[in-house]
Amino acid sequence: TMRLQAPQFQALFTPGLRSVAELFEKKNYELRIAGGAVRDLLSGVTPQDIDFATTATPAEMKEMFTAAGVRLINNKGEKHGTITARLHEQNFEITTLRIDVVTDGRHAEVEFTTDWHKDAERRDLTVNSMFLGLDGTLYDFFNGYEDLKSKKIRFVGKAAERIQEDYLRILRYFRFYGRIAEKPGDHEPSTLQAIRENAKGLAGISGERIWVELKKILLGNHVNHLVQLMYELDIAQYIGLPLDGNLEEFARVTKNIQNLAPKPMTVLTSLFKGKDDVTNLDLRLKISKEEKNLGLFLVKHRQELTKGPGPEPLRPYQDFLMDSREANTNSKIFELLKYQGEEELLKEMQGWTVPSFPVSGHDLRKMGVSSGKEIGTALQQLRKEWKKSGYHMDKEELLSCLKKL
Repeated sequence: TMRLQAPQFQALFTPGLRSVAELFEKKNYELRIAGGAVRDLLSGVTPQDIDFATTATPAEMKEMFTAAGVRLINNKGEKHGTITARLHEQNFEITTLRIDVVTDGRHAEVEFTTDWHKDAERRDLTVNSMFLGLDGTLYDFFNGYEDLKSKKIRFVGKAAERIQEDYLRILRYFRFYGRIAEKPGDHEPSTLQAIRENAKGLAGISGERIWVELKKILLGNHVNHLVQLMYELDIAQYIGLPLDGNLEEFARVTKNIQNLAPKPMTVLTSLFKGKDDVTNLDLRLKISKEEKNLGLFLVKHRQELTKGPGPEPLRPYQDFLMDSREANTNSKIFELLKYQGEEELLKEMQGWTVPSFPVSGHDLRKMGVSSGKEIGTALQQLRKEWKKSGYHMDKEELLSCLKKL
């Protein structure tokens, strides 16, 4: 058997975890790290959050923690067997081993078990089905560690069965492929076949759950390959993507944008031909208002708001920003520059501070312009001159310009 001694693993042993481990040990309940955290630790990554699995039932855990005076928080997960305990300013989510008895492709009814193999069997992918004892021993019933080392993404057991338990697993397959696989196109044909045959099941999954997965896919590796695959396997239509997505543009933009840390929506918009595609996506996935506005902005401006000729390529973007009356236009312009693959201009634009117009109505009154209407007109004309100068003219220059006008 393999024993993990990595520094990332040692670092998990906070005072909180030591206390939790002691309580379980005293009661002879087994406690192991489960799922994604094990995968991360084996990859040499510090896990963001850690799930624990145990042979103790929720009732037994509650009794044990309460007797020890440990605070329990939110009991939402209890019917699925999850208890959350708080020790030393740290939350511990601990779930009883379980078997899914019946499932409708979205939710499962569970039955508790003490059989680690049975619990691993109902998990989605082999790389997510491993457990790690607190002594570092790896428990791996489905060759997850081998798959992780050879960067293979496979379902536990039969792909179709795993998918039918929760159709969202189709997208989880893509997400982990983009995270772990080394090159595009390295799929088992039988897996792709199972995905194709069950794609329709995604129609019954809530938009919010789909959007969480899709965003991660859009920011992962091999995104062009994976989205093309979604079209080939007939998944796109069930998750809010346009039937006739612009795959050429998508390929071009995903290449442009690789190292520019785009927002998911920026990547996705390259599939869209018009604003209806954004609206339809929103209807299916209930994206945020900010995401929707970014999509609409990119669809509208990606063609005509482009770099200027000559020595001032940034000018069109600067002018657009100066004329805009909307909030966070600058962050939308940053995303537009990423979309266009304008890395240098993006850096420049991010370093540019919006200058403030140096003349006020007060200055004009001092010069004897008295009526409000005249002041308004004069300010507008001066703003125009100021814009022409590339926002360089100062107050004096502008006011002497007013005399000429």
